[in-house]
Amino acid sequence: MRVLLIHSDYLKYQTKSKTKIAEKIDDDKKQGSFDNSLVAFTAVEKEDEGNIDEVISNAVTEIKDVFGKVGANNIVIYPYAHLSSSLSSPDAAKTVLKGVEEQLLQDGLKVVRVPFGWYKSFEVSCKGHPLSELSRTISPKPKEEVKEEKSEESKWYILDQKELIPASEFKFENEDLRKLVMYELGKAESTGEEPPHVKLMKEKGMADYEPSADVGHLRWYPKGRLIRDLLADYVYLLVSKEGAMPVETPIMYDLADDAIRAHAEKFGERQYRMSHKNKELMLRFAACFGAFRILSDSFLTWKNLPAKVYELSTYSFRLEKKGEVVGLKRLRGFTMPDLHTVCRDLDQSLEEFDKQIDMCMQTGKDFNVNYEVIFRATEDFYQEYKDWMYAAAEKIGKPLLLEILPERKHYWVSKMDFAAIDYLGRPIENPTVQIDVESGERFGISYLEENEEEGCPIILHCSPTGSIERVICSLLEKTAVELNEKPPMLPIWLSPTQVRFLPIAERHMEYSLNLADQLKEQNIRVDVDDRPETVGKKIRNAAQDWVPYVVVIGDNELESSDLTVNIRETKAKESMTIQSLIERVQEDNNSMPFRGLPLPVKISQRINF
Repeated sequence: MRVLLIHSDYLKYQTKSKTKIAEKIDDDKKQGSFDNSLVAFTAVEKEDEGNIDEVISNAVTEIKDVFGKVGANNIVIYPYAHLSSSLSSPDAAKTVLKGVEEQLLQDGLKVVRVPFGWYKSFEVSCKGHPLSELSRTISPKPKEEVKEEKSEESKWYILDQKELIPASEFKFENEDLRKLVMYELGKAESTGEEPPHVKLMKEKGMADYEPSADVGHLRWYPKGRLIRDLLADYVYLLVSKEGAMPVETPIMYDLADDAIRAHAEKFGERQYRMSHKNKELMLRFAACFGAFRILSDSFLTWKNLPAKVYELSTYSFRLEKKGEVVGLKRLRGFTMPDLHTVCRDLDQSLEEFDKQIDMCMQTGKDFNVNYEVIFRATEDFYQEYKDWMYAAAEKIGKPLLLEILPERKHYWVSKMDFAAIDYLGRPIENPTVQIDVESGERFGISYLEENEEEGCPIILHCSPTGSIERVICSLLEKTAVELNEKPPMLPIWLSPTQVRFLPIAERHMEYSLNLADQLKEQNIRVDVDDRPETVGKKIRNAAQDWVPYVVVIGDNELESSDLTVNIRETKAKESMTIQSLIERVQEDNNSMPFRGLPLPVKISQRINF
C-alpha cells in the first residue's frame, strides 16, 4: 500500500460522476469539507491482497503515529489510485480502506472516509511544516516481520545571547518569533483565509493569475514588472559590490547527467520533467545546475577563492502541490537571485557566511521588513562549530530559532533562513545562506592548491532576498499588518508613481505637465491626472494608488512658486518649491536603483488592465 500523508489546513471534495466500481453512497457523502485534518491519500496494491489484515493493521499504526505528532483534529482517508501503477482489485481496495477506517474509529479517533470509485474534484491546503508531507509504503508482512525504522527528530531551541533554551520553555516577547516557532513545530492554527497580498497584487495592478498557464504562473502588468525589475537591479548592485560575477545559464537540463540527476533528487517530486525523443529533461528549480557546470569547466586556483558567480534565474520552476500554490508566496514559476560562492575550505566558508549574513540583514533594512531567523545545523556540525554558530547568531541581535538535525539529510550541513511573517502569522521565506559540502565533488569542481595538489571546494548558496516574488509578497503583507498604524504604501523607491500632479481645471494642465517634465529629468517617476474628474475623486484615486506625494495644481500654484504637497506617509501637507520636492524624493530614493515610469504620464491615456 502507498500512503501520502498531508497535514492540511483544509480539504474540500465534491463527487462529479461515478465509475463502474463506485460504492453506493448517501447524498451527504457526495461532498465534504474538513479543517486541520491529516489526509491519508491511499492506493492499495496487488501485493496487499495476500495479507489484507496485516496491511490494515500496519497502515493504522503508521497513520496513528503521524496523527499523534502533528496535532490534527481528524483523519480523512482519501482513495487515490495515482500513487501506484500496480493496483489491487477494487474489492480488495474497498476492504482495506473500510478496515483502516473501522480500526481507527475503534481507537477513538475522528475519521472520515471519502467515497471509493467516484470521480472527484478536491482542494487541499498543506500546512507546510516539516512533518506536514510524508509518504509511506505499507508492507503486507506481519508487524513482527516489519523492521521499524525510527529516525531521530530534530531538536528545537531558542538561541538568545549564547543561552540555549528549549523552544517549548522559552518565554516569548517577540510575537513574530513565537508565530515562526509555532509554524515550524507544526502547532500553528490556520483560519483558511487567503493572504491579503493576493487581493492587493490585483487591486494595485501588479499581477494576476494566468488562467491559460499551469497553476502557479502569473501575468505581470507594467507596475508589477517595474517593481520586479527594480528589485532585480537592487540585488545585482548588492552582490556585485561583494565581487560577484554575473552569468546566465539555461533553464532546462538533461537528467542523463549523473550529477544533475543526483542533485535534482534532493527535491523529490517537485520537479517539472518532460521527455523528448530519448531524453529525460527537467526545468531548473534554481540556478545551481548552470552555475556548477560553469565552475566545473573553469580553471580555479587557491588565489581565485573565494569566487562568486551570480544569476537572476528568470525563471525557476518547482512543481508545488496545487493546494499550496497561493499568490506571490508559493509559485511554480518564480524569479530567484542565486549567488554561489566557491570556498577553499570550511574555514573560508564560515568567513564568507558571516559576510553574507550581513548582506541578508541589509535587505531587511532596505525594504523595512522584519526578518525572524532560523539557524539550522547537523548535530556533528553544531558540536564542532558551536562557537562560530553562537557568534554568527549574535550578529542577528535578537533571539532566533535553532534546529539541530540528528544527521545530514541534504547537501548542506548548516544554513540560516530569514523569514518575514505575513498577516495570517505564517512565515514568508526570504533570504537564505547554506553551506554545501556535496556539490563540489558531485559536479567535479576543483581548484589548484599552493602545493599544486587538487582541492575540492565548499560552496555557499545564498539568495540575499529570496525570490523576487516573495519580496513583493512581504512588502504587501506588511501593509496589511500595519494598516491600523499608518497608510499602506511601498518604499518610495519602489512606488510606480512617486509624485502625482492633480490639475484642477484645463487651464492648469500645461503647468502641471511642465512640472512633471522637470521631475522626469531628475529621475523621478511622475504622472498627471488629466481626467475630467473632481479634485476630491482625483485625491481618492491617488490614495488608492498609494502615491507618496500628491500635489493639487490650481490658480494659486500658477501665481506662486510654492506647492502644497500631500505626503502619504505622514498624512501631512507641506509647502515646497519644485526644487525642494525634487530633493525630498531623491533623498527618499537614497541611492537605490531607478527606472522610468512604464506608463503614459497622462492617466487618461492608460489601459485599464
